[in-house]
Amino acid sequence: MTKWLIILVSLIGGLYGIILNIVQHRSASNPTPENLTDVYDAETYIKWKKYSAEHSRLSIVSSIITGIIMLALLITDAYAAFASLFPSDEIVQILAVLLLEIAISTVVGTVESYVSNMVIEQKYGFNKTTIKTFVADRIRSLILNLVLSIALAYAVYGFYSLAGVWMIPIFAGAVFLFSLLISFLYPIFSRIGNKFVPLEEGELRESLMSLLLKHGYRVKAIEVMDASRRTTKLNAYFTGFGKMKTIVLYDNLVNAMSADEICAVFAHELGHGLNKDVPKRQALNVGNMLLMGAVAYLAVSMPEMHAAFGFETINYGFAYLLMGIGLGIVQPFMGIIMNASSRAAEYRADRQAVAEGYGPAMITALKKLARENFAHLAPSKINVVLEYSHPPLADRISAVEKEIKKLK
Repeated sequence: MTKWLIILVSLIGGLYGIILNIVQHRSASNPTPENLTDVYDAETYIKWKKYSAEHSRLSIVSSIITGIIMLALLITDAYAAFASLFPSDEIVQILAVLLLEIAISTVVGTVESYVSNMVIEQKYGFNKTTIKTFVADRIRSLILNLVLSIALAYAVYGFYSLAGVWMIPIFAGAVFLFSLLISFLYPIFSRIGNKFVPLEEGELRESLMSLLLKHGYRVKAIEVMDASRRTTKLNAYFTGFGKMKTIVLYDNLVNAMSADEICAVFAHELGHGLNKDVPKRQALNVGNMLLMGAVAYLAVSMPEMHAAFGFETINYGFAYLLMGIGLGIVQPFMGIIMNASSRAAEYRADRQAVAEGYGPAMITALKKLARENFAHLAPSKINVVLEYSHPPLADRISAVEKEIKKLK
């Protein structure tokens, strides 16, 4: 009974993702909002619909394949059978299960990533990644996935062994601190395989500096990243904690946008800082981490769940897998809350761009970002509520226009 209940939970989680992908796929036929009719011309809109359809189909097919493989492995007790090929040492048994799971996810993920980037993105002119870069990126991803998975499994093993039920808050705190560490190390990771050069002197650099200095921020550096080696899409971000910030611009962004539009994007980011949106999100994240801790505790405190799949004792590698199954059911509910909070934060940050005098530039910047990134202009409301951390573009532009009118 336990085995089939877990399999049912896994099936429901998989179906949830597939259904959302299908809804997203069908929403491509939604009419374009009136305030976005100038984003795509007729030819580009047809191209976008084909592009969106191909990515949606890929996500659906990938989810189905992943689900079938998962169900087959669970039904046949394959994880326990694979682990039995190795010495019975507890540490080795954990590694055996993790290696099987990571090997499968790596193969499926690599195929999906290849089709997504080297086929679909290439077909529509977005991909700049060479085979050499693609392979290097996948190897880095595999190593990082392996390290993080092993670290998490052993953390669960250690916390439960030492603290029992108290592992829930301890686990939540450890994962929270680890996520902060990853955020701190992200600027270092991003420099692996990318080149950064200082932004040249001129209007853009002066405007960005004055924008941040006006509000008490210190600028460590303003750098341009060679993102065009991999993609034609636009992006930019802040790094750094506290008042000391490094600004990173994709070279694509610098080439595609005016100085005012780039300043509007960073006035928006400045709004996140002034509104303390990151700490607020981290506070919500604590609740999410506690939820993860509770699921982790259930995964390691019930030997019958492991026995149902052929294990003689609790296997903490398999517990890591059970955590994923459990979180696939419970996290969407937490996601609704976190995404709603995030969308509200985006509206507040947009208002900051308007207050800095970049309202019109923000509108044109948002449209350029949507056009160059091939964004969905009319997503389903269901997808927005369940998955979107940012409001739909039409709603954001309407809100910016209202704020501009208030200032007149």
